[in-house]
Amino acid sequence: MSDTPVIEALGLAKRFGGLLAVDGYDLRLGRGDLVGLIGPNGAGKTTAFNLLTGVLKPSAGSISVSGKDMTGQPPHRMAHAGLARTFQNIRLFEDLSVLENVMCGGHMRHSASTLATMFQLPSFWRSEETLRQMSRDIVDRIGLSAFAQQRAGDLSYGDQRRVEIGRALAGEPAALLLDEPAAGLNPSETSNLVSFIRQVNAEFGIAILVVEHDMHLVMGLCDRIQVLNRGKLIAEGSPQEVQKDPAVIEAYLGTGRKEKTHA
Repeated sequence: MSDTPVIEALGLAKRFGGLLAVDGYDLRLGRGDLVGLIGPNGAGKTTAFNLLTGVLKPSAGSISVSGKDMTGQPPHRMAHAGLARTFQNIRLFEDLSVLENVMCGGHMRHSASTLATMFQLPSFWRSEETLRQMSRDIVDRIGLSAFAQQRAGDLSYGDQRRVEIGRALAGEPAALLLDEPAAGLNPSETSNLVSFIRQVNAEFGIAILVVEHDMHLVMGLCDRIQVLNRGKLIAEGSPQEVQKDPAVIEAYLGTGRKEKTHA
């Protein structure tokens, strides 16, 4: 049972009219894996991410989560199955505190029944206290205990990203999918984010998939990297293997070097 992938995608494809945005994409993500998905602009990364999280339904292929077929299921069912995601643009409840934001992520797993909530029965208060204690623990583990009662919108952009990931962790996911987590961060915040993602991966033991434009971040963070180009998976391996792959150099690194030469 332990060998069952947290996420297994086989032959995923997505067609928009005459455009085949993703063509035969495969992913096997096991517990504790830290994988990066990169590629040039327009390579199909965002489409692949949206297929995995249920935002888009595949034109072909299959997706299973912890051995259960979830092909074509909507995002909320993917979340219940164990997939948590973040967004390129941070989406927090800015007027709520850091702790309250994290608690919002845990209601899916730890909320009382509708009846108990409506009438605030004892089971409701027990559920809320359990959720609050769990969320306090997460806030502490993500290094924001000093800001637990602070308005989330007042935090730095880097700390807001931590809150967003903490909120995702409150749902007790089997896999965490990060959509360009370094977007909008300065170099110092990006460096701190890399350390933080490593910490989350190690301490929580969950599988993480990082979709990023920042090649340097992914190379320094991930154990395994996939490279998409024109919707197809052209390479997969360690950072060292991927950097030496001729197809990657031509499609991604080569393009970047030419741009720098002419800049």
